[in-house]
Amino acid sequence: MGFSIRNLGEGVPDLKTTTEQTRRLEGLSEKIFLDRYAWKNADSSAADVGDVVLVLTKDDPKFPAKEVGEVVARDGRKATVKTRSGELVESDVEKLTLTIEKTPEEMWTRLANAMASVEPTKDKQKEWAKKFRWLLDDWKLVPGGRIAAGAGASDELTLFNCYVIPSPKDSRGGIMETLSEMTEIMARGGGVGINLSSLRPRRSIVKGVNGSSSGAVSWGGLFSYTTGLIEQGGSRRGALMLMINDWHPDVMDFITVKQTMGQVTNANLSVCVSNGFMKAVKEDLDWELVFPDTKDPDYDTMWDGDLDKWKKAGKEVIHYKTVRAREIWKTIIESAWKSAEPGVVFMEYYNQMSNSWYFNPIICTNPCGEQGLPAWGVCNLSAINLSKFYDAEKHDVAWEELATVVRYSTRFLDNVIDKTPYHFPENEANQKKERRVGLGTMGLAELMIHLEIRYGSPESLAFLDKLYGFMAREAYLASSEIAAEKGTFEAFETEKFLQSGFMKNMVSVYPEVRDAIRKNGMRNVTVITQAPTGSTGTMVGTSTGIEPYFAFEFFRQSRLGFDKQYVPIAQEWRDAHPGEELPEWFVTAMDLSAKDHIRVQAAIQRWVDSSISKTANCPADFTVEETAELYELAFELGCKGVTIYRDGSRDVQVLSTSKDEKKSDAVGAGTNADASAAESVAAASASAAAPATAGETAAIGGLEATLPVKVEPEQKRVFDKQYKSRPKVLRGATYKFNTPFGMAYITVNDIDGTPGEIFLNVGKAGSDVFAMAEALGRVCSLFLRYGDHGNKVQLLVKHLKGIGGSGAVGFGPNRVESIADAVAKALELHADLIAEDEVTATAEAPIAATSAAVGGADDSHGHSHGAQGSFAYTSKDLCPSCGSASLLNVEGCKTCQNCGYSKCS
Repeated sequence: MGFSIRNLGEGVPDLKTTTEQTRRLEGLSEKIFLDRYAWKNADSSAADVGDVVLVLTKDDPKFPAKEVGEVVARDGRKATVKTRSGELVESDVEKLTLTIEKTPEEMWTRLANAMASVEPTKDKQKEWAKKFRWLLDDWKLVPGGRIAAGAGASDELTLFNCYVIPSPKDSRGGIMETLSEMTEIMARGGGVGINLSSLRPRRSIVKGVNGSSSGAVSWGGLFSYTTGLIEQGGSRRGALMLMINDWHPDVMDFITVKQTMGQVTNANLSVCVSNGFMKAVKEDLDWELVFPDTKDPDYDTMWDGDLDKWKKAGKEVIHYKTVRAREIWKTIIESAWKSAEPGVVFMEYYNQMSNSWYFNPIICTNPCGEQGLPAWGVCNLSAINLSKFYDAEKHDVAWEELATVVRYSTRFLDNVIDKTPYHFPENEANQKKERRVGLGTMGLAELMIHLEIRYGSPESLAFLDKLYGFMAREAYLASSEIAAEKGTFEAFETEKFLQSGFMKNMVSVYPEVRDAIRKNGMRNVTVITQAPTGSTGTMVGTSTGIEPYFAFEFFRQSRLGFDKQYVPIAQEWRDAHPGEELPEWFVTAMDLSAKDHIRVQAAIQRWVDSSISKTANCPADFTVEETAELYELAFELGCKGVTIYRDGSRDVQVLSTSKDEKKSDAVGAGTNADASAAESVAAASASAAAPATAGETAAIGGLEATLPVKVEPEQKRVFDKQYKSRPKVLRGATYKFNTPFGMAYITVNDIDGTPGEIFLNVGKAGSDVFAMAEALGRVCSLFLRYGDHGNKVQLLVKHLKGIGGSGAVGFGPNRVESIADAVAKALELHADLIAEDEVTATAEAPIAATSAAVGGADDSHGHSHGAQGSFAYTSKDLCPSCGSASLLNVEGCKTCQNCGYSKCS
């Protein structure tokens, strides 16, 4: 194509900038900016007359609303806020969001200085602060959400959007360790991907406790449940991806788990599919479901979910079942047709294409699906706003300016690796080993409308190949030039790197990239990722990710409220051409055929070394057979993953064209958890794996708390750590409740006069109930001790109280729905005791067994006499067949009272 190779050391181009102007964001854009990305003032009580704030106008766990306004009066702890619409709202100052930054310019300056600060010399820092400030100006580069919110504002919040952590060790301790890692990452603002294939199948023997496993899917439910409790970094709900490999005996349960209402509601699901499986589907062959021999003496130390590695070590694999591959495939297709889940990742092909194939296999994707990662891998994301690169005079792309932006953006993201805090040494070691970055785009649909190219047309496919090939070439040359200056990533090996499937394609078109890599090496193992950019794209006011517009007028439901949106470029054309229909290049997601969506994805995937967040939108009458054809087309065209959204296949969705607020939820219409937000635009769903938002239904709800950044009185921007360490001696009380799982003993200990630690003892040691209860206690303790975000006890009670399971105990106010409900009741009682100054437990006798036996007190024979009369309270466990809390020891064998399952039969 004859594009020149530009040196990164050149000065900032003499291009028109608008830094002198102070832009005022409006409507939803301003709300998103202030809520998610502007630097927060942790002390909302400092809000004074004249301050611009976000005020909570509708306090609803499912359909909240916030508005931007100005404080017009202040009386003690009360403030009066005049919203942008002129409404006067009375609010407690604690419910206001007060920001230090009011405009994007302030944020851009903070980010430019933060990213330049890791350059090796003062001169370099000054040079790159200027270049990065130009890069960010007017939204040419839109940083990922974690970068925007945290860089230069907090030493605690991660700048990485998402993580993949190792598959859990197949033990209760290993599962709890994974749960702890997941919780810590989410609490600091990161989403998490977990491959469950390391966990033994349902009903397989667990020798240590002389019992059987509840299976990989049930433990996935625990991770999902915990995700629903977490509010990430103060501005986003938990985001979780769960995956399982096509050889796992529980794969069918995994595919269909969401068809049971209320199960695994806070995670995206995807199946990892191999080339061999797709061959078996095509040829209608049998498929073996297998798992390693758990009795192998090396099982506990060696097994990590990698079946090929296990086989290569000469280890035995146990055959569980033989099924037709088409039976599994049909179940995937039917489930995707019904509810857009699970997605599919062609994982073997992904690894063949991966630049890290020779040292770091991809095991899972992030919650949005656009970034396949190894264990302890991270997403490091930002997006170039393509709508800014239309050259109206030439009616073409502003290629030279775009090239410069790609070059600078690659260095910007590489610097993030050295700027972010690392909360796990494993993350730091892995990221320094591979220095993975993910430069993506937004505004593609808007650029194509400017160019009068119809999205999905044959002309568009040729244009996309040229555009994304150009950006990939510039990014790789930039990374190679940085390597010459700063060094390669630690695991770089020239010839092995060039042997990946992606690099073979790259150098066949751009041999100069091969030459540069052989000369200088590569700074980053991957460079390109296409994320959904749902909230950042909406804030900027352009099309999100690589998606077409959902519609040109639509309604958007998020946790900021219910907003009507207009697409500016369409509105401008209508204003200029009154009474005329929009031209054919104004195309929306539902105007396109599903195959158009897949072909666009494949055209861009050719130039993306990671993966893509993309949804194939389908009409309501799209058939199961057409869905199968679409998934198979995606595989044949070289997509790394695929998902569809069939219109109307879910009850609720983020975007809609009708004003029905109740039907628009943080779920749906092909949405996913934007790496920078849980409520992304519907048209930005993750086809590389994730079909839906990780925070979507949030059965427990996202806690409306924040993890504030505290500023010292001297305003030196020195930040307090938010986690309260545990004192050596704590005072508290233990509460006793009958629950559907048996008697629960709930210990609540106080830190600084408020509850800060919860212990749960339910069921027998070694049972699933015991493990899940312990996990709930740990997660609640972490939430109570992390941050200083309002009445945490009240928030926890609000979101735990009333959670029901398969049964309940007691009547009226004494009714206990579940263990979670019992914890809520214990916290309420404890709060009352603190208020009445009646808790007198000492460190030497910490368990003051408060007689709070809601279901009645038990006698010395282990029976309880409560409102329901006298009945045995034998400790129950979860049935591995039906999932209900009804597994009892009967005549020496565990038997389910609900479905009749027996461990001995």
